[in-house]
Amino acid sequence: MNVPLACSETVLENKLARLHEVLAGLGSAVIAFSGGVDSTFLLRAAASTKGLRAVALTTESPTNTADQVEESRRLARQIGVAQVVRRTDELDTPGYADNPAHRCYLCKQTLYPLCLELARELGFATVADGANTDDLGDYRPGLRAAAELGIRHPLVEAGLSKNDVRALSRRFGLPTADRPASPCLSSRFPYGTRITREALARVAAAETALRRLGFVELRVRYHDTKARVEVAAVELTKLDDQALRVRALHEILRAGFEEVEFAGEPLRSGSLNDGLPSR
Repeated sequence: MNVPLACSETVLENKLARLHEVLAGLGSAVIAFSGGVDSTFLLRAAASTKGLRAVALTTESPTNTADQVEESRRLARQIGVAQVVRRTDELDTPGYADNPAHRCYLCKQTLYPLCLELARELGFATVADGANTDDLGDYRPGLRAAAELGIRHPLVEAGLSKNDVRALSRRFGLPTADRPASPCLSSRFPYGTRITREALARVAAAETALRRLGFVELRVRYHDTKARVEVAAVELTKLDDQALRVRALHEILRAGFEEVEFAGEPLRSGSLNDGLPSR
């Protein structure tokens, strides 16, 4: 006997069907692919959409880590979509290193032209990214760059939220389903703090070391010679282990910081936007 889908499941099924319709309508697309939760799901959905030709484009730059790029390669192979990795450096974009509040706009003005260039090379119709409906309610200046350059947001067009993306990712067996958000390394710098390659490398080294110690969701906030370490609420008690705390301190100092603060309150993604006068 067939058991009817629960209402929420029915809604999710309808959204997934709509997503396939949107993707099929593109005909061909370059997918901006970071290997995060949203872009991985989008790539998987693209791979299972009949009639769609898709290629993933991933950038390798000082604002992401070698581990992230390698993980994106592994995911693209698992999904079965061809991937192009291109070297870029947002710090070469005028104004980016000054870290203004619209830094993400400047970042996307670097990323999307690479995607559009690849689309032209391949004769593909469009470029798509993994923005979801939750992104519309946050301060996301990168969305303005997308609008100016004609980038499509299939997840938004299908009405998919972050929770929807995670639920469907679990259904597809994607390893990213419950992965925490991992914005670019520049998000560790308070607005107005100049971003340099050396400072990005310092943050990357510190976060990589902490992950190897067993921390999953974290940020190493950059304050010149000082690092402020924030971890997710479920991981705060790990810092009560003095031996682990000392090892973490040692690794962060070895990464090039001179002072370390372990935040007593849990990580809250997007907290650096709180100081902005308006969104």
